[in-house]
Amino acid sequence: MKLTLLNAIIAVSIAIGFAALNAAYLVWAERRGAGRIQRRPGPNINGPLGLLQPPMDGIKLMAKQLIIPGGADKALFVAAPVLAMAPAIMSFVTIPFSDTIIAHDLNIGVLVLFAFASLGSISLLFAGWSSRNKYAVMSAMRAVSQAIAYEIPMLITVITVVLIVGSMSLTDIVLAQKGGIWNWYVFPFRSGLFNPLMMMSFLIFFICALAETNRAPFDLGEAESELVAGFHTEYGSMGFGLFFMGEYANIVIGACLTTILFLGGWDCPFGLYPGVWWFIIKIYLIIATIIWIRWTFPRTTIYGLLNLSWKILIPLSLFNLLLTAGLLKVF
Repeated sequence: MKLTLLNAIIAVSIAIGFAALNAAYLVWAERRGAGRIQRRPGPNINGPLGLLQPPMDGIKLMAKQLIIPGGADKALFVAAPVLAMAPAIMSFVTIPFSDTIIAHDLNIGVLVLFAFASLGSISLLFAGWSSRNKYAVMSAMRAVSQAIAYEIPMLITVITVVLIVGSMSLTDIVLAQKGGIWNWYVFPFRSGLFNPLMMMSFLIFFICALAETNRAPFDLGEAESELVAGFHTEYGSMGFGLFFMGEYANIVIGACLTTILFLGGWDCPFGLYPGVWWFIIKIYLIIATIIWIRWTFPRTTIYGLLNLSWKILIPLSLFNLLLTAGLLKVF
């Protein structure tokens, strides 16, 4: 029992460190990338290439006082940032970075990850409602409606992959794609089964991952031109810092899930020398794409956002699920 508890503490500590490091330096990477894309300088004063800017920002946030607005629900106001960060940290414990680097391999890993992800929407609702700010409340309503709309096609797409593999274990999903790039589920061929819509499944999942992490062009919950700073308008100090860390941790989790479900996980594209380095390369290429999309495409409208899911992505994902079930039955 002591050994199990010790392993759990070590795993959570490593997950917290990994999430904090990613949150700090993905912000740096995003600001440098935005500077390049928009032809302006990014952070370049504190340290070489501005590499000391993230710890400076962290120190500044920790030094500030957490101010609770008058009339706010104090318990929910304080709990919301923690609830935004904690599920993201726990999700890292179930993600297999390789066949040997995993904190706890669950046979229902997909289900556990989506259970944790659902708590993120509750944290946004708590933050908006408890702030007693009309902009924060409207932002929370938007964020929850967006999360519900895009969780449906995302889950249907994941069910399609689970149906092909026959397991909800993340490790089993990766092992089913071993052998090189043509065995990955982003392509239509796999073990004699031809499904021409698997590339579409990958695109649907990627779009839903952008929307679930409130990234542009789907960041309607934080639309500064309309809602000030959205659900964290009233947050400063480490309350804001935890929301920030939670957002970037969720981006990494979304990239990890995309890699596991469609890009072969730690499998080598050429079928040789699989390992954790391939997993790391894939997730950071996906993150680089997410950053590029944010600073390239304009923000959509809330009606366009919801219509895209309910009228396009959900019917397409349902059709693909039925097609996959039929193909598996026949072949």
